[in-house]
Amino acid sequence: MEYSHRSRLLLVCSVLVLCLVTRGARCDELTSDFYDWTCPGVYDVVQQQVFSAMREEPRMGASLLRLHFHDCFVNVPQLSSKLYVVVHLLLCCSYSKKLLHCMQGCDGSILLDGTDGEKFALPNQNSVRGYEVIDAIKADLENMCPGVVSCADIVAIAAGYGVLFVSMFRLALHSVRIIQLVIQSIE
Repeated sequence: MEYSHRSRLLLVCSVLVLCLVTRGARCDELTSDFYDWTCPGVYDVVQQQVFSAMREEPRMGASLLRLHFHDCFVNVPQLSSKLYVVVHLLLCCSYSKKLLHCMQGCDGSILLDGTDGEKFALPNQNSVRGYEVIDAIKADLENMCPGVVSCADIVAIAAGYGVLFVSMFRLALHSVRIIQLVIQSIE
């Protein structure tokens, strides 16, 4: 019982220290309309490319979501101990002042070429697809507004449109089935 009390106290103290340490980190710089004035049309380009890719390969929406998941997967070594994770985050955040930097996720690193990168890591081989879609989107956006849109944002936006298009397809398919059932019941 005493062990449980100590671990709870340690966790509460750790969270308190984490809050105090990251108090200076600002998150109000993120906005959903950032590209509206820095690169208008970014969403249209991504939407068109994802829709085109999904016409050729209907499973591409799921593949883009998986690509985003693998890019955002948090890489904290030896996750066997909750205490280790808390200490790691506290030490890292006290140095960098940004929690997201400590987590090292959603950074577009899965797109980097090279034998030692995430793209060719064992868990991602024969598992993650959609790189060519992201490359096509990036090429179009670099022609439109060079150096503005990050690869991580492209992956996130593309995954969002992939899920949206899959959902729309399923809804349309479901609607067709309902219409067929209604027609059959009338006959």
